[in-house]
Amino acid sequence: MKGYGCLMVDEAQAVPNIGPSLKLLIDNEPGLAVFITGSSAFDLKGKVGEPLVGRSLYLHLHPISQLELTESEDYLTASQRLESRLIYGAYPQVITAETEKEKREQLQSIRDGYLLKDILTLDNLKDSLFVFTLLRLLAFQIGQDVSFAELASNLNVHAKTVRRYLELLEKTFVLFSHQGHSRNLRKEYAKSPRYYFWDNGIRNALISNFNPLHLRDDAGRLGENYCISERIKRNAYKQQAANYYFWRTYDQTEIDLIEERGGRLHGYEFKWSSARAKKPSEFLSVYKHSDYKVVNRNNYLDFIAK
Repeated sequence: MKGYGCLMVDEAQAVPNIGPSLKLLIDNEPGLAVFITGSSAFDLKGKVGEPLVGRSLYLHLHPISQLELTESEDYLTASQRLESRLIYGAYPQVITAETEKEKREQLQSIRDGYLLKDILTLDNLKDSLFVFTLLRLLAFQIGQDVSFAELASNLNVHAKTVRRYLELLEKTFVLFSHQGHSRNLRKEYAKSPRYYFWDNGIRNALISNFNPLHLRDDAGRLGENYCISERIKRNAYKQQAANYYFWRTYDQTEIDLIEERGGRLHGYEFKWSSARAKKPSEFLSVYKHSDYKVVNRNNYLDFIAK
């Protein structure tokens, strides 16, 4: 490797003895920077984690964010492309596809190809139908509390099995979850988590629904999933540390997203229709110095890309 400052290894999890080999290379070539990537992220981390302790830095590569896209498109163009982003998501090959037919084909290829590769190769798992069914059930529950017992009943398995698969789906970056925030009120409900998809297009591919927004009854859920995932990307790229929750009481008062940052709570409610959100006076009175904002079609770009 003399004369080279950088080495790139793609699909590194498929290279035999990749961990020990990289350790030997790095120890003998201290000036060499090695970048390894792979579609099987969970498998890759398991193979290189121990040998490269103290020698590696992990980077979470999100799907393309609106924050990145604003470097090449103005606010008007971004707004005009909102519906496409809600339906088809932000995988690179989907964004660059020229027609809606090509976008659908790309998403179906991702869904049927390497999307679940990480999951199905772990412990020699073979039941892809179970994983797809679980994901489809979650796709219809965006923004809702998820019951492990209910999912287990629908899938005819034990709740521990559901929890295990959900943990793997989070580790392989298909899903992410938020817990309920609870600190001061006895009637705050924080028992069940809520799950979201990192990419809207994958969510829609799982339920085989690419209909335009005016023909759908889930536009609000698509908007919520999109804004929350984009907000997390935005904060990560701006290196703005935050903890994320939702907030709900037993009498059904709720806030879709709570960001805890800088020692304060910031509440956000997503309203994709023209309906107004009632100000959560109870939350604001209990959590002093907190604030609250409604995110809608008119201001969502400031929320995710400013």
